[in-house]
Amino acid sequence: MKVLVTGGAGFIGSAVVRQAIAAGHEVVNLDALTYAACIENVASVADNPLYIFEHADIRDRAALERIFAKHQPDAVMHLAAESHVDRSIDGPGAFIETNITGTYNMLEEARAYWVSQGHSESFRFHHISTDEVFGSLPDDPAVKFTETTPYDPRSPYSASKAASDHLVRAWHETYGLPVVLSNCSNNYGPYHFPEKLVPVIILNALAGKPLPIYGNGSNIRDWLYVEDHADALLTVLSNGEIGRSYNIGGENERSNLDLVQTLCAILDELRPANRPYAELITYVADRPGHDARYAIDPSRIRDELGWRPSVTVEEGLRRTVQWYLDNEEWWRALQDRAGVGERLGVSA
Repeated sequence: MKVLVTGGAGFIGSAVVRQAIAAGHEVVNLDALTYAACIENVASVADNPLYIFEHADIRDRAALERIFAKHQPDAVMHLAAESHVDRSIDGPGAFIETNITGTYNMLEEARAYWVSQGHSESFRFHHISTDEVFGSLPDDPAVKFTETTPYDPRSPYSASKAASDHLVRAWHETYGLPVVLSNCSNNYGPYHFPEKLVPVIILNALAGKPLPIYGNGSNIRDWLYVEDHADALLTVLSNGEIGRSYNIGGENERSNLDLVQTLCAILDELRPANRPYAELITYVADRPGHDARYAIDPSRIRDELGWRPSVTVEEGLRRTVQWYLDNEEWWRALQDRAGVGERLGVSA
């Protein structure tokens, strides 16, 4: 199968690219190489004959038309997106342009290509989204997001992703475009750009800097190891039912404070310092509109497609910390990029 992956130099996208190549798929990686992308994320497959890179922006319709015509993919995995909630608070425009208009462009070019191929029955457009479109959950373990949970986005980021989800469903219902959708919980793991919680905590700890926790740290997330997520996405692409959505979770709910304390304990063991890293924990002003809890009910993907995550959050965090310890050259090169090391999302 030849797969066109958008955002394949990003965190989740690069994991998909690496796994797809390992599985024997041809991959066309379309990426604009914006601030959070890193071409080194796919260095391990760059010389593989199954891999092709296209430097292009999903906001550029002409470029998309050229890429579809040139490479004639069997499937699309659409991951390209602006994804950091704090940045969306400070600058929502980029999220509207990329996540909504960019997805519209991808749908239109995919539809035109699909029609030109005689409405191929094997073609698929897999749209990758987030559980944040569902809003916030109460602190009740029995209540989780399902594929039928009403949308209730609370940030410019989640609103833009919700809009893109609705567009994808509309293109399926109106034009018959063969689509599958997935909504994931919070990812973490190797190659995570250092603006999200896990890499920020790891790198701040190694530098002896404060470990910032929003509010009182009680916000709960379902943590999903990125390699598990990539495996799930390829499973949905290959076996998911057309027109159907699948919630992908790690089955690992933890509060932000619990997660940070776990990271500190792992760092204490793997890179001991002159005092426990947990002493660096610092509580900072909460994010505006910070959702209290996300949790995924993974019953559909488990029961219909036979997929479950392979690692616990403790195992995944240990692998992640070790990766950052072993790959200092990778993250050092990102320290001067815009916004890294700064508190964003307080302009509200």
